[in-house]
Amino acid sequence: MPERTPTSDDPTPRRPRRETVTRASALRAGGGPPARRFPGHPPARSEISEQTTLGHTYVRSLMRSQLRAALTALGALALCVGPLPLLLALPAPEAVVWIALGVGVYPVIWAVAHWYVRRAERNERDFTRLVEGR
Repeated sequence: MPERTPTSDDPTPRRPRRETVTRASALRAGGGPPARRFPGHPPARSEISEQTTLGHTYVRSLMRSQLRAALTALGALALCVGPLPLLLALPAPEAVVWIALGVGVYPVIWAVAHWYVRRAERNERDFTRLVEGR
C-alpha cells in the first residue's frame, strides 16, 4: 500500500502513542473481562499471579521475613566468630589454636546455618499456607 502524502487539507499524520497494556491496567480502566476467580484457588494466589498491589505486599512480606532471618544469622555469626582473631592473637600453644578453630568455630557455624535453613523453610511454609489458604 503506498504511503499517502500530506496535502493542505490533511493534517500531518502522527504516529499513535505507544501504551503498555496489562491485565491490571485494563481492569483499572474498566475494559477487558471481569476478574475471574478459579474454583479451588483462594484469592491470595490470584493476587500474586495477577501482580496486584496486594500480591506485591504478600511477596514483600516474605522477602522481609527472609531478610530478617538472614541478618539475624549474620549477626549471631559475627558475635560468635568475630572476636576469634583477638582470641587467637593471644600467646597460646598451637594445640589451643587448633582446638579453638576445630572444636569451637565449626559447630557454631553449623548451628547458625542449621537455624537459618530451618527458619527460611518455615517462612516459605507459612507463605505457602497463606497463599493456598490452608
